Amino acid sequence: MTDFHRIRRLPPYVFEQVNRVKAAARNAGADIVDLGMGNPDLDAPAHVTEKLKETIGKPHTDRYSASKGIPGLRRAQAAYYERRFGVKLNPDTQVVATLGSKEGFANMAQAITAPGDVILVPNPSYPIHAFGFLMAGAAIRSVPCEPGPEFFHALERAVAHSIPSPLALVLCYPSNPTACVADLDFYRDVVAFAKKHDLIVLSDLAYSEVYFDDVPPPSVLQVPGAMDVTVEFTSMSKTFSMAGWRMGFAVGNERLIAALARVKSYLDYGAYTPIQVAATAALNGPQDCIAEMRSVYKKRRDVLVDSFGKAGWDIPSPSASMFAWVPIPEKFRHLGSVEFAKLLIEKADVAVAPGVGFGEHGDDYVRIALVENEQRIRQAARNVRRFLETGAETLHNVVPLAAAR
Repeated sequence: MTDFHRIRRLPPYVFEQVNRVKAAARNAGADIVDLGMGNPDLDAPAHVTEKLKETIGKPHTDRYSASKGIPGLRRAQAAYYERRFGVKLNPDTQVVATLGSKEGFANMAQAITAPGDVILVPNPSYPIHAFGFLMAGAAIRSVPCEPGPEFFHALERAVAHSIPSPLALVLCYPSNPTACVADLDFYRDVVAFAKKHDLIVLSDLAYSEVYFDDVPPPSVLQVPGAMDVTVEFTSMSKTFSMAGWRMGFAVGNERLIAALARVKSYLDYGAYTPIQVAATAALNGPQDCIAEMRSVYKKRRDVLVDSFGKAGWDIPSPSASMFAWVPIPEKFRHLGSVEFAKLLIEKADVAVAPGVGFGEHGDDYVRIALVENEQRIRQAARNVRRFLETGAETLHNVVPLAAAR
């Protein structure tokens, strides 16, 4: 039986190849320091989990909920945007609660995409940014991830040479996986370009609160006129360590939000009501837990950069996000990121995410997530040092992907 059309449009899930090696190593008794998946190990704030417990079992909470989010939750998200970014939102028409930003992106793709539409997506980038649109029938054109002059040169080339003209541009800053950040001047130029060329802007701001410099990352919606063309996605997964709760938001242009809400109304009844109530408590309640989260990740970042550097593997220090985007050591670069990631598990008991999983331009890199404590990060560094000191003779019998073709 042949694969179905949408399945054929998806490449092999490269992370699964690494996961199989990781599972086999653990089954054999290895103690793997897992710095691969961006899965927060911190606890959700106590007042949020208490609100969840308090709400469970109350009358009507087991019924279907609201697909676009209960009114109190949408008001809380609007209040957050005004407090954090100075952006005013109408909670009834410009805010939709999503089952995490991943679901929001995928359903927005379903809402706005016709077969053959061209979508501009950074490469490397979080997989749903491209594959949500591929599954909806779009064609993807890559643009650089780094927010510099080459980014706009690529946009100009895309507009000049794409048929049909591009429909939408995806942004993600702080970036997953590269951790690069953008400033308001960049967003001003993006909005001006989008208006000039009739582009929709879809901004992923999931890491808005995970930053280590004094200046917090801005929202593109802070740019005057951005609301005319933009929808922005945020998530409670990283900000409040609520990844498994699946709670996020889409905010922005009323027409686009309405389209997303309509698609969602056919596909889901919203998150479990007690989760939405607890998420409201998170947004409206004390915010010191966010500063504590940020402090934990900053300390881990510093330990990662220091200990891996002393082990012989230089780590570029990220200024935001919970990831480091790290060039593969030169003598192993010919392997590609998947085989190198497998090798690290086999020879160093350390798991990382292969960069090619975020786009072909990521194949010289791996992504390291700050999801283990400082002691475990130091343990990983010791393992890496021993691995690097043994040299090329530790290579397993692999064939680089390019050669295998």
